[in-house]
Amino acid sequence: MASSASVAEDVRVSVLTPLKLVGLVCIFLALCLDIGAVVSPSWVTADNRYSLSLWDSCWKPAASDTWHCSSTFGSDWQIATLALLLGGATLILFSFLVGLVSVCAGSRRRFYRPVAVMLFAAVVLQVCSLVLYPIKFIETISLRIYHEFNWGYGLAWGATIFSFGAALLYCLNPKNYEDYY
Repeated sequence: MASSASVAEDVRVSVLTPLKLVGLVCIFLALCLDIGAVVSPSWVTADNRYSLSLWDSCWKPAASDTWHCSSTFGSDWQIATLALLLGGATLILFSFLVGLVSVCAGSRRRFYRPVAVMLFAAVVLQVCSLVLYPIKFIETISLRIYHEFNWGYGLAWGATIFSFGAALLYCLNPKNYEDYY
């Protein structure tokens, strides 16, 4: 009798639930958005004369057609933003790999908690970087022309939102809904 209960538990654990599969897709999307945000040349733009990314700051003088660029690694807050964002992206990558291994392995339940913890940690790191960036930008860089936070910054927020959603999906207790699948 105890043997049949053990076999039933093993069968229930090996079933891939749709919520965990959606969570894995969310992790993958977050990873793609993070890569796009990190390589984006455009986090802040201003009147086709100024562009700021995580890597460099470029401007075009009014009387010239050439762009002049300089590295952003001279500023502590820009280095901190990049480090926090890359730290979050690294945690998202690790959680994706662990989630992928959990799909391929026979026993998945033991992988749910580590993936959720890594994703929540990535969300904290990324939210810190995405709050730090505009505050320090407005505080240190004075542009006398209209400027806006552009698509690179938006991609980073998208990655953070998908990571948070995936973390929530991995937190759901599989015992409560696996019986229905």
